[in-house]
Amino acid sequence: MSCSRRWRNLDGTGSGDTSESLDGNESIFSQRTHPFEPLLDDVQVAKLLGLHQKTVQKLARSGDIPAIQIGRYWRFRASSLQKWLDVKFSGQPLTKEIL
Repeated sequence: MSCSRRWRNLDGTGSGDTSESLDGNESIFSQRTHPFEPLLDDVQVAKLLGLHQKTVQKLARSGDIPAIQIGRYWRFRASSLQKWLDVKFSGQPLTKEIL
């Protein structure tokens, strides 16, 4: 199992070894379970849900809405929010497996 210690930009530029594979054949990015999607910030989610930005942050902190904390900032996957809304309005109990 080999992995380069240097980081490269997503477009492949920058310093670092080009052999960032786990077993020599597969890219490190092919190991992810979720496809890459742009993350939304709390302002964007607040506009989508019709809530105040601080309310979205409070829901994220309490774990009531699916969110990812990156440093002091909250980010949200649109697909996770869609699933959360679908389950919330279907009456099913919300579990981590659903998200």
